[in-house]
Amino acid sequence: MVMHRRRALATTAILVASYAASSRAELAPVALPRVGLLFFGPPPSGADLDPTAGLREGLAALGFSDGTNIRLDFRFAGGRRDVMALQVEELLRLKVKVLVAGGPAPLDAARRTTKSVPIVSIGGSDPVREGWAKTLSRPGGNVTGLTVTFPELAPKQLELLKQAVPGLARVAVLMAPAELNWPGMDADARALGLQLLTLEVQGPEDFDTAFKNATASGAQGLYAIATNTIVANRSRIAELAVVHRLPSISELTLLADAGFLMAYGADLNALGRRAAGYVDKILRGASPGDLPIERPTDFELVINRKTAVLLGVRLPQSVELRANRVIG
Repeated sequence: MVMHRRRALATTAILVASYAASSRAELAPVALPRVGLLFFGPPPSGADLDPTAGLREGLAALGFSDGTNIRLDFRFAGGRRDVMALQVEELLRLKVKVLVAGGPAPLDAARRTTKSVPIVSIGGSDPVREGWAKTLSRPGGNVTGLTVTFPELAPKQLELLKQAVPGLARVAVLMAPAELNWPGMDADARALGLQLLTLEVQGPEDFDTAFKNATASGAQGLYAIATNTIVANRSRIAELAVVHRLPSISELTLLADAGFLMAYGADLNALGRRAAGYVDKILRGASPGDLPIERPTDFELVINRKTAVLLGVRLPQSVELRANRVIG
């Protein structure tokens, strides 16, 4: 009888322990898939447009909610490449399932750090030439995504600037040479009767000198190539362009929102929403090397009428009527 009682107690104890363990397993939080999002500039603040907005909207439309069924880890490098490299390593230590690189500089940092974690790029103009894709239809490797800037649009952007500013003859081209340099632009400008003055900058500390050189050389307009350095400092560049009386144009529409006179190109929020689809597919098991790289086909002309007033520029009606959006 005693032995039977002991066996019964032992069995009960095992069952209780097993139930408790099962209950703890049910109550234990499920690890959410983590997605790391890396941006070159500072965190958005004040009136600045949020570069993460489109991506977050796209993820929400696909049923993702941060903290519920996905974990989004944002990193902003504040324009510092050394910080960005450390942030990529930090995100990898968090075991993110996907890295989203918001521009050429974050993409370069991510590619240098991992060859295995999938990367969705929102940046670049020629993935094959830049070395992060074998072909657009089948990139191979661990990187896919969307192109953002388009060298083939440069003649159109210069043409629009010339139409907006009658008598325009000399245009300063603001570029960060470590990020991007487009061959053939001089020939395109000559075909339009324009002469280009190249302003090479490494960072914000070079902007004042670059603009002084532009006005001293007789520049009458500004064309800014929207790489990471330019985009991260777009408000400052727009201010300097007004101070130096240079009507400005670039290819990302958020630069017109920041105070450029005009922008003709892709909407960054729309690209972010498209990038969310890549994140979704990869989390569901797709290989980034099998996902075709997208090149947007819809471009917008945005005009900032407030900036035109500050510059004393009277935009021709023919130009304003072509605008998809007018600010102010």
